[in-house]
Amino acid sequence: MAKTATDLPQLLEALDPEADLVHRHLWLISLLEWIRGADGAPATALGHIEMLLDVLEAREDTRLKLQRWWRALIDAVDISNLLCDYGFSARNAFVSEMVQRLHRRWLPASPQTTDAAELFALVLSHPADAQWLHALTPKHLARLAAILSAPSNGHHAKVRPGLSYWQDGLLDALTFCTSQIRATGFSPEVRLRMDAGWREHNPFHELTACFDRLRDAWFSGQDLTEAVKAFEAQLDSCNWAATSVYEHLDAHGISVDLVFRLRQLRGRIQRVRALLACLLDDPQYLNCAGLLSHLATLEQEQRSVGALVRASSSLLAAKVAERSSETGEHYIARTRTEYREMLSNAAGGGALTALTTALKFAVMALGLSAFWYGFWAGAVYAASFVLIQLLHFTLATKQPAMTAPAMAAKLKDVSTPEALESFVDEVTHLVRSQTAAVIGNVAVVFPATVLLALGVQQLRGTPMIDATTAHYVLHSLTLLGPSVLYAAFTGVLLFSSSILAGWVENWFVLHRLDSAIRYNPRFTAVLGVQRADRWAHFWRHNISGLAANVSLGFILGLTPAILGFFGIPLDVRHVTLSTGQLGAACATLGWEVVHEPALWWAVAAIPLIGQLNVGVSFLFAFRVALRAHDVSNISRNRIYRAITRRLVQSPLSFVWPARSND
Repeated sequence: MAKTATDLPQLLEALDPEADLVHRHLWLISLLEWIRGADGAPATALGHIEMLLDVLEAREDTRLKLQRWWRALIDAVDISNLLCDYGFSARNAFVSEMVQRLHRRWLPASPQTTDAAELFALVLSHPADAQWLHALTPKHLARLAAILSAPSNGHHAKVRPGLSYWQDGLLDALTFCTSQIRATGFSPEVRLRMDAGWREHNPFHELTACFDRLRDAWFSGQDLTEAVKAFEAQLDSCNWAATSVYEHLDAHGISVDLVFRLRQLRGRIQRVRALLACLLDDPQYLNCAGLLSHLATLEQEQRSVGALVRASSSLLAAKVAERSSETGEHYIARTRTEYREMLSNAAGGGALTALTTALKFAVMALGLSAFWYGFWAGAVYAASFVLIQLLHFTLATKQPAMTAPAMAAKLKDVSTPEALESFVDEVTHLVRSQTAAVIGNVAVVFPATVLLALGVQQLRGTPMIDATTAHYVLHSLTLLGPSVLYAAFTGVLLFSSSILAGWVENWFVLHRLDSAIRYNPRFTAVLGVQRADRWAHFWRHNISGLAANVSLGFILGLTPAILGFFGIPLDVRHVTLSTGQLGAACATLGWEVVHEPALWWAVAAIPLIGQLNVGVSFLFAFRVALRAHDVSNISRNRIYRAITRRLVQSPLSFVWPARSND
């Protein structure tokens, strides 16, 4: 139970310099609970610290007892591990760090430890600790230092002559941290991905030597200016060398583990700078308080698995978004010629979707179980979407998740009016492109499905689908039902397929499979050199689209069956497929269907299904791209006002390109 302000006399009464290690640590935990107070507010903590300092300065016997207790404490724990490694993973691997964080959250820690890092996690475990540590003033810190730095009766056994306990710990931490930076820089995952110039003149070679010169100058009492400048310059070079890895990710690909390793490296470079500031330039102890505050913040982050996932996946999301943005550029029509081409490609996609609709109903007629119906329907969708890709046709709902990253890339700098207007131009281009694609799909898939159904009926003598199925289609698509919800859910699935496609392409590049196909002797022996080269080129340029189409097909087919197994009544509503199904129903029911309200409720749902498919998919992809490109702090109001102004001034530009765009 946390102590209150009235418990300070009892707390000091319980202070025992002769206590064993565990009870010394338990008293320290109680002291920090009292300092923190019940509300954890920084003002409360500072007030309690002033109260404690007043008592210690007024009562010499209590002060001397605390100093003996403090010397016993620091004799037993190793502070260098706290200063050097706290907040960093023991292994440069994402999975092992996640397991460690789960252990830290679920398993209780013991105060019976000589590791200052473990003790720190127990003592400063409250979210407010970092705040009150940061709020300590130079006056507070000077009074604390005067008490805790008082000379002892004998020299500290672990401290080198001429150094305080704190200085000795800082030097050890700097030594260990510098060695770890050097080791990471020499790891093959980092070294082989550096820029060629940095590999040739690797700054990690000289890092330890620069630090040794700085340490020797410190011990010999020489002027440290040149040694510090040389060491900091070497740190800068190491940081730039590590940064060059990011510039080659398009060629090499990236993994979560590599991102994690690079984050650890950059973090250690920052830690060395902080330690150096504490050692060399901290007469008021503000740098030391800032370092401890930072470590307390890391304690909270180390308990969060979500923080680890977000931090380690942020760059991966960026590369997925950048790869998608390259693909998305092909889906944006800016001129009238490109607009007409988009309409033509979308019409071709609509025609092929009519065949997809017929095959989907054929699978339904087999009477399979829910899973196998979903599987084979997904196979039909996947094959159809791949065929649309290979024929260079367009499926409207695949565009948003690809075009959103392309737009987000334009948001990297909208600080000037010209840049903002350029982004609004991209918005109008995108809306036009989406409109053309949806119109092209829907305008062709409905009559194409009707004609196909009538042709099947002419050949077989029976309708492609029976009347019961036709009425089921009308009622399942009605605006009065859950079609709007299903359409929004389908937008999420469309977004998911684009993320999976980016991940697959990154995996393909990371493992250099295009190079393996082109040059591996086993491939060239079977395919021949020229054919292997063509295969490598094909897979490199189509892997993302193929992954998106195959995954989207099976996601649309299997998701309802899997969710149904768990009792979740969610279905999919894809605007082009739904329009094709509506066409098949109309072909079966004939002209009399126009007198049925169910038809018109289904027709009314089609535009909303299209808007939600496109809008939800685009929204999710756009938000991921914003976060990946680090543009989440952009003023959304400025962008919204600019788009609204364009909509009022030139509404037709969102539907049809101007003549100047020819």
